[in-house]
Amino acid sequence: MRVHLGSDHAGFHLKAALAERLVELGHAPVDHGPVEYDPDDDYPPFVLAAAQATAAEPDSLGIVIGGSGNGEAIAANKVDGVRAALVWSEQTATLGRQHNDANVLSIGARMHTVPEAVGFVEVFLSTPFSGEQRHTRRLRMLSNYERTGEIPAVPDAASPAS
Repeated sequence: MRVHLGSDHAGFHLKAALAERLVELGHAPVDHGPVEYDPDDDYPPFVLAAAQATAAEPDSLGIVIGGSGNGEAIAANKVDGVRAALVWSEQTATLGRQHNDANVLSIGARMHTVPEAVGFVEVFLSTPFSGEQRHTRRLRMLSNYERTGEIPAVPDAASPAS
């Protein structure tokens, strides 16, 4: 599988380690930068490029990396067709794929050791979307909102009391 990677300076070294592991696992990493360490670089160009490539290639997945992973998740989620999950454990990696059909993993390089991060990525890449009706329904609600700007209707039983 092709895996699109993007980071900033904080994620630069983890990105290299992940690319190496991806090759070992038989995947094809595509590095969207940066190609050299620059302590003053900005993540949006690299993260948006990786996210855009992931969205354009439905059979691929993406990994974006920064100091905390928060800005990278926000940036990736600006790209139409991307569902980026901020991952901080194997469980969040699993649930991001199973329940949310996330196609981009965002991770904070300053938050985890390399072996931890590699483990999260391995889980993310090997976990399929469950396809369960409730998850599909929720994703459809989000897609409809993105397209129309209309908030989904709340069933009467779940409405807050006046």
